[in-house]
Amino acid sequence: MSRGATFLGSEVAIMGGAMSWVSERNLVSALSNAGAFGVIACGAMSPELLDAEIAATKAMTDRPFGVNLITMHPALQELIAVCGRHGVTHVVLAGGLPPKGSLEAIKATGAKVICFAPALSLAKKLIRSGVDALVIEGMEAGGHIGPVSTSVLAQEMLPVIADQLPVFVAGGIGRGEAIAGYLDMGAAGVQLGTRFVCATECIAHPRFKQAFIRASARDAVASVQIDPRLPVIPVRALKNAGSELFTAKQREVAQRLDEEAVVMAEAQLEIEHYWAGALRRAVIDGDIEHGSVMAGQSVGMVTREEPAAAIVAELMEEAAGALDRRAA
Repeated sequence: MSRGATFLGSEVAIMGGAMSWVSERNLVSALSNAGAFGVIACGAMSPELLDAEIAATKAMTDRPFGVNLITMHPALQELIAVCGRHGVTHVVLAGGLPPKGSLEAIKATGAKVICFAPALSLAKKLIRSGVDALVIEGMEAGGHIGPVSTSVLAQEMLPVIADQLPVFVAGGIGRGEAIAGYLDMGAAGVQLGTRFVCATECIAHPRFKQAFIRASARDAVASVQIDPRLPVIPVRALKNAGSELFTAKQREVAQRLDEEAVVMAEAQLEIEHYWAGALRRAVIDGDIEHGSVMAGQSVGMVTREEPAAAIVAELMEEAAGALDRRAA
């Protein structure tokens, strides 16, 4: 883990997963202050909002933290410039392959670039393009997911790429023993989101947190794509009435595609905006029935609300214990 911690500039190589509306100044600074590595979820923020969020986070921690940017954001270059002005040390690009010029723009600010690699072929392509680190995230994760499980991705990819750059494993990690296992396989660190939603410092609505505490792994289900022409990335969330609302939204957008009232790129962006709004209703307003309660399958291991530092310490204690037992 020292390799990952050195790369991040943190005490331990545990990255906070960037969760829209959740991973803001309070949780991000709490994670970094606890020795982990907080990451701001920019999501659909404007450059002005991101500017204020980074400034507020810097006022709450003097330790490094990252910013997660969505590759399809129409103001991506401006967001990169905002990160550069603030001296953000690490920028995480999510949501697809980096657009032309984005890697160079980030590197020009002096920041490290971290990208998601859902397949070995994409990992190799990203390495050739000059990224500094990769996250391999399996389908057990919350929010937008790929089709392959974390354990399979780790077995397939770590032996091939882990010696070339730091690789962080994400998806379904809820205990330190799992962290130890991935480190043993060559990972430089891990990324966790779901475990940190019920951190005391997290601003998520009390009803949102209670939904996590009550849920089991099987309650976190992936959304269903109803029209093959509309390539909607599945989203894992706790099953509720909001799941049915998303199915209806897909039908509505697909019909407008039929009628040529919207082009494909606009249709996909509309779906993304839908998720952002549905997630906000759940996280901020506490509407856990009609909003989107995005959660990974590790939600069953979230049993109480506690400080971020306590969660990080428990994970590290479990990981150290597992490694000690292997060495004995």
